[in-house]
Amino acid sequence: MSLFERAEFETFIAGLPAVEIVHQWGDASVGKVGGKIFAILSVWNRDDRFQISFKCSDMSFQLLPELMGVEKAKYLARAKWVQVAPDSALSEDDIAAYIIEAHRIIVGKLPRRVRETLDL
Repeated sequence: MSLFERAEFETFIAGLPAVEIVHQWGDASVGKVGGKIFAILSVWNRDDRFQISFKCSDMSFQLLPELMGVEKAKYLARAKWVQVAPDSALSEDDIAAYIIEAHRIIVGKLPRRVRETLDL
């Protein structure tokens, strides 16, 4: 299994509560909850490899870009997002855990009535 393959990424994020997957921005796989984005699989570099971007906590946003293959996400860094390459220092399990945390962070920012509508 590799989260850097579209089918695997989409299957994984679809397993999280109330997730919607949308293809946009040049056919990126975009994971949303309550209409808000929490993770993206897309080609963002010159060699056409998929990269995964996700929302992260303040501390993770400071620490993760220090690792090989992880950088502040283009266009989304101001909102504390990172971008991870397939050959990064993070394991697949680490990436999965960060995606789950990104989902949790976004759910926590949703209005109460939206969370209730989605049973979150």
